[in-house]
Formats: sequence, C-alpha cells, structure tokens
Amino acid sequence: MSGFSPDWLALREPIDHRSRDKALEARLVQRLEGKTALKIVDFGSGTGSNLRALAPVLGREQHWTLVDYDPLLLEEAALALTRWADRAGPQGDTLMLEKGGATFSVSFRLHDLAGSVETAVPEGCDLLTASALYDLTSAVWMGRLAQAVAASRATFYAVLTYDGRDAFAPAHPLDAAVVEAFAHHMQRDKGFGVATGPMAADVLAGSLRHVGYTVERADSPWVLDAKDAALARALVEGMAAAVGETHTLAPGALEDWLRFRQQEAVAGDARMETGHTDILAFPAA
Repeated sequence: MSGFSPDWLALREPIDHRSRDKALEARLVQRLEGKTALKIVDFGSGTGSNLRALAPVLGREQHWTLVDYDPLLLEEAALALTRWADRAGPQGDTLMLEKGGATFSVSFRLHDLAGSVETAVPEGCDLLTASALYDLTSAVWMGRLAQAVAASRATFYAVLTYDGRDAFAPAHPLDAAVVEAFAHHMQRDKGFGVATGPMAADVLAGSLRHVGYTVERADSPWVLDAKDAALARALVEGMAAAVGETHTLAPGALEDWLRFRQQEAVAGDARMETGHTDILAFPAA
C-alpha cells in the first residue's frame, strides 16, 4: 500500500539516498556475496527509489519485483527507471535495464500488502527490501510479515523506518508538543491495522527475532539544513496538517509554529533532524 504522490517521493529521494546507513548497507552486500544472480522483492516500491539506491551497490545480475498498491506509482516507476538506466527496454511484461555494467530485470506487481503479505514473498526470494514503509503497519501485520520472511529464509533489509526522534534548531516552544501529537497521528490505521508509527523499528526487530532471525540495526536520520529547504517546508507542513487532525493544539498556536518553521527552513543556521532506523535481518546460523 502506498498513497504517496510522485512529487513527494521525488522530493525526498536524494535525502533518502544519502541518509541510509552505509555500514549496514555494506553488511548487506557482504551477506549476499557468492550469489551470481539475485531475486529481490521491494515492498511499497513507489517510483523505484529503493532500487535506484540499492541496485548499483549490489552489482551483478539482479531480478527485481516492485510491489505497490498504487498502479499510477508503478507506471511512474517504469518511466523513472527507464530515464535512470544507461539502457532500457521491454521484454514482454518485464523491463530490462543496464546501469554501470550491471543488468537488472524489473517486474511490476500490483498487490494489496495489507490484505495478503504471505503471497507477496515468492519462493526463492534472496532479498526482501522496503524503504519508509513499516511505520505505517501494525504489530499484528508485522508478525505475519515475519512469518512469511522466515518461511522463505530471505535476507530482510528495511531502510528509513520513522522512529520519532525529531529535533529542530533553532527551537520553538511547541516543538515537543507537535512531535508528540504527530506521533499519535502516525499510529492511526493506515490500512494495515493500528499503525506502530515511531515504535515500528522496535516492533519489527522483535517480530523478526521471534521467528529466529538475527537482527542488526543502525540509525539513518534525515539531517536537513537550508540546502534542503523544499523538503523541510513540505515536511513541517505535513506534520502541521496531521497534528491539526488530532485537535490537541490550539489552531492559532499550531499556525504560529508552522509559520516559524517555514521561515526557519531557509535560514542559514536552520537544522532539522527526522529520526529513522535501518534494519538488516537474516536467518540465524
């Protein structure tokens, strides 16, 4: 399930790519060494940002399946990947790509993960990956996901799961109240049951350990300054809209906070940090 606009996904992609923890990414590459071809499934794939970040690092022959609930995003993914590749062309229902000497085949699957996650993890899957997805999902759904992953014995790699550790500079008196209200809003049902929101990384790690997986974690925060003003403004506007739906802050006070944050987004000393966690998990020896 997605529900995000291509414009928002394009805006965040460069910051997503630079924020991923490189040491944990290197551990993933090490984990997959020795395989001549990789079968990879990307949940909540959006426009293919996760593939664009990860495929060049993995190298060699790769077979990707992009899974999303939104057909328009899957269409946009095919276009964006074609623009990104050195060479691209269709082969039946598959998109064939060449980039930096590596070859990728990409299939696109329209699927409601909220309804059935078990059937979305194919037999022989080497890697199940996702970016910025699991904070939208429930603890019960994550338990089902973990069981499906364990049944496939796939390596699991999730990046940029929101963890609620937001910070702003310079400070505003309402920062903490806004972050707390936003965390409550994040836990509303997004289609997967009551969402785990900022607790997602802990719940996900626990679910994977429960099925016998070894779990490694790393921080991957967005650290934004004046160069990232467009994303910072969009982010605080989205936070304010979500907080407004909780009715926990007076509208006038929330508007003051938003105006302050919009102005500070372009200031030379502006800094905003949005906490994320990356998780790598694999079957215990």
